[in-house]
Amino acid sequence: MTSDAVNPDAVTADTDAPTAETPTTAPSPPGETHAFQAEVAELLHLMVHSVYSETDVFLRELISNASDACDRLRYEAIANPALLADDPELKISIRADKSDAMLTISDNGVGMDRQELIDNLGTIARSGTRAFVQKLAQAKDGSGLIGQFGVGFYAAFMVADRIAVTSRRAGSAETWVWRSTGSAGFEVAPADPETAATFSRGTEIVLHLKKDAKKYLDEYEIERVVHAYSDHIQFPIMLIPGGKRPTGEPRQLNSASAVWQRSKSELKPEDYAQAYRSICGAFDEPAVTLHYRAEGRQSYAVLLFVPSGSLFDLYDPARKSHLKLYVRRVYITDDASLLPSWLRFVRGVVDSEDLPLNLSREMLQNNPQVAAMRKAITTKVLAELESVATKEPDKLATVWNEFGAVIKEGLYEDPDRREQILPLARFTSTKGTGRTLAQYVEALRENQTEIYYLAGEDLDRLKANPKLEAAKARGIEVLLLTDPVDALWTSLRLDFKGKGFKSLSQGEIDFSLVPLADDAKADAEAETKDTPAVDESAVIAAVKLALGERVSDVKASQRLTDSAACLVAGGTGPDRELERLLAKQSRASGTKPILELNMKHALVGALSRESAGGHADEAADLAMLLFEEAQILDGELPDDPAAFARRLNRLVTRGLPG
Repeated sequence: MTSDAVNPDAVTADTDAPTAETPTTAPSPPGETHAFQAEVAELLHLMVHSVYSETDVFLRELISNASDACDRLRYEAIANPALLADDPELKISIRADKSDAMLTISDNGVGMDRQELIDNLGTIARSGTRAFVQKLAQAKDGSGLIGQFGVGFYAAFMVADRIAVTSRRAGSAETWVWRSTGSAGFEVAPADPETAATFSRGTEIVLHLKKDAKKYLDEYEIERVVHAYSDHIQFPIMLIPGGKRPTGEPRQLNSASAVWQRSKSELKPEDYAQAYRSICGAFDEPAVTLHYRAEGRQSYAVLLFVPSGSLFDLYDPARKSHLKLYVRRVYITDDASLLPSWLRFVRGVVDSEDLPLNLSREMLQNNPQVAAMRKAITTKVLAELESVATKEPDKLATVWNEFGAVIKEGLYEDPDRREQILPLARFTSTKGTGRTLAQYVEALRENQTEIYYLAGEDLDRLKANPKLEAAKARGIEVLLLTDPVDALWTSLRLDFKGKGFKSLSQGEIDFSLVPLADDAKADAEAETKDTPAVDESAVIAAVKLALGERVSDVKASQRLTDSAACLVAGGTGPDRELERLLAKQSRASGTKPILELNMKHALVGALSRESAGGHADEAADLAMLLFEEAQILDGELPDDPAAFARRLNRLVTRGLPG
């Protein structure tokens, strides 16, 4: 038994101990009264006089203490087997007596003697107690703090106005009773002879429930709480029906089998599948299962799953990790952020042997043990995905199709993990789907020094984008990126094996050193013979005059071969897709695009002739049409659709036979 009263070991009772009325109704020898430690008194005042919504934690804490008591006895019995001889089956029992509004939690664990009752139930032997109590008092709703800090036995005063604890230390002949109403102090007295005669060892807690807590007398409510918080406690949790007068056979509420604590050699695929459905509430099969135990400075068991299907909360704005944190098989929280947000699709359990049960949100964020676990688990998950990519590429492709957009968030948010994430990435490109960067680099064209990409919202529109034309003519592969996060991580100027990423919609593009494909070479030669030369500077000047401040510049394009015009971003600042993404959030830089013209295109030639012939209005119409056509090809609407329609009608009408 520890001396920590926030989470006392074994503040529970013997399964085969007397019924609830024995310690509370039978006459007892005179007891001695003790005052609570100042911090305990203040804590109890908060429990009794405040209204908290998350009262379920009281049962979790009492069951946890009972489990600790059984663990302690099992450990002590290694050196002294006689402690277990008369009752070797360790267990926890719950009885609900509706007639007297009493809930009893008992165990046949190590139990407590008189001094341990005083120390464990009257004192909080933990540093930082004052700060905790102050934080609890300041909270608008202290339920979250109670659940996170784990105030142990005292949480029972949220639901009970009187508590009686009967306990007998294993190997001792004395049985003691602790009583309190949660006010200034408590009483400790020897148990009456009748109780002492039937009490072999362990602890029994009798809670006299408040009116607004009587729901915890309903069997289904008890079962709900046990299943949610204590299902994997390793000792059976038995529900004794009928209260102090049992009316049926005891029923086990928990599975009492923490799958993650068993060795991999003991488990079959169907065991993992069942655990996945139970732990994650899923109905599909896991695509990847990761099960291991970490030893060393910290000891913890890990059982993780990557689902094979989509998740409804994958894009929840909170972007929370969903690993369940247990401490010695006791559920603590699923909000411990044991994986980064970009791995939030991974589900499962981490069960620590070292962490304290009283973990606040602040402690979870700042605790160095938790930080070390987070780093190690993240590394392990990425290593497992790398192994799957090597051994089962089809399975990794399935995972990437479902969760690749989330994993790529790590490229933007987690600089330390980029080198591990990039090799896992799978892309759709102009050469097909599921392409890796290693495959891309291996297929680089002669004199090609960069990895080219084009980002947008729609894959079909990207495939038809005119900015691909020059790259296609030279057989250069282009990654087609359609996830919103692509516009973010590509803005970081990353590289893969020394090859940087280059957007086809930003800055200058010069493919002149990359040889044309044979068929493209023949087409280019024929086009050069058939296309009359234009005065580039005159065309650019005419277009600039017509467009004004709609564009930041007009240039002759090196990336177009068939289309007349396209819009690109300057070499500095955001890419075109990132600019659009920021605009949706009212965070756009306001930078105007650059209009690039294919000087060999017939429409540009017509503009050149109209301008040279002094037909300024016709040249202006053609310039605006080129700009608006480029907007449409980029997935944007013209600034004035009605004016665009009128302009197009005028140009078409001029070409009709008169």
